[in-house]
Amino acid sequence: MDALRLTQYAHGGGCACKIPPGELEDAVRDLTGQSVGEVLVGLDDGDDAAAVRVGSLAVLSTADFFTPVVDDPYDFGRIAAANALSDIYAMGGRPVVALNLVGWPRDVLPMSVLTEVLRGGLAIGTEAGCPVLGGHSIDDPEPKFGMAVTGVADPDALLRNDAAVPGMPISLTKPLGVGVLNNRHKSTGEVFPQAIASMTTLNADAASAAVAAGVRAATDVTGFGLLGHLWKMCRASGVGAVIDASAVPYLEGARSSLAEGFVSGGTRRNLEWVAPHVDSSLGEDELLLLADAQTSGGLLVVGEVPGAPVIGETVAGAPGIRVK
Repeated sequence: MDALRLTQYAHGGGCACKIPPGELEDAVRDLTGQSVGEVLVGLDDGDDAAAVRVGSLAVLSTADFFTPVVDDPYDFGRIAAANALSDIYAMGGRPVVALNLVGWPRDVLPMSVLTEVLRGGLAIGTEAGCPVLGGHSIDDPEPKFGMAVTGVADPDALLRNDAAVPGMPISLTKPLGVGVLNNRHKSTGEVFPQAIASMTTLNADAASAAVAAGVRAATDVTGFGLLGHLWKMCRASGVGAVIDASAVPYLEGARSSLAEGFVSGGTRRNLEWVAPHVDSSLGEDELLLLADAQTSGGLLVVGEVPGAPVIGETVAGAPGIRVK
């Protein structure tokens, strides 16, 4: 198992293997507008999780899975689980139960490797106080792992991507850069503990702090990059945003990895999709970092979160992003 490189069994890795945002929006366009029952948050604005009112609670539901982002099976399980749970935290909720989602090339990779992946997922579930109770698996040409997660929240304190208002600071609770570091890891085998530590850190504390501070608009930064997820929030809320690129934090090694060409196709597609809505005189490298496809990234919060850097502000006017 020590010599096994899990990332070599998949064409992409982590959230960088998502279907491009523009293509995905076209695919689900006719599924929006559902209002059956007590729907609080549906598919319309591409928020992080669905929310329905059940009695006095908002019940949250999400699912997330992807191909290996790191070679170590246990760490892959931890990262995928933290990423799936993040959708619940991004809505201001608390996860209450999770189910494993598994695709496994059983004739290629030993089941003992899958055991390590599942063990990693369980470790994160235990840390989050969220039981992991079974799931579903299929025989698949590429290894895939993730979770379907159910959570609960106060309906009056949901964090939504359509609730941003002008004149508010924008905070980011984790540094960017895991995309280029993961791409470098897949290409070279180099291990980046700082990226693993970031991806396996739960967004629970950040979400609790945001809700306690009265925040109402937030999302998490994952496969569409900071610019992509911020654009979705601006569009859904009808506001603009200004980002100070010099204030955005990055993991050690991110800039040098970009300079050496370790940019995923997903990141380039992100920038291509969001570019018509971005006004900036900065060079392509800076914008690629801001569009870097993150896996299990931090929360992007319209408001201040203690300990998190403020990287910009929302502004009145047509939806769009200015990067300075």
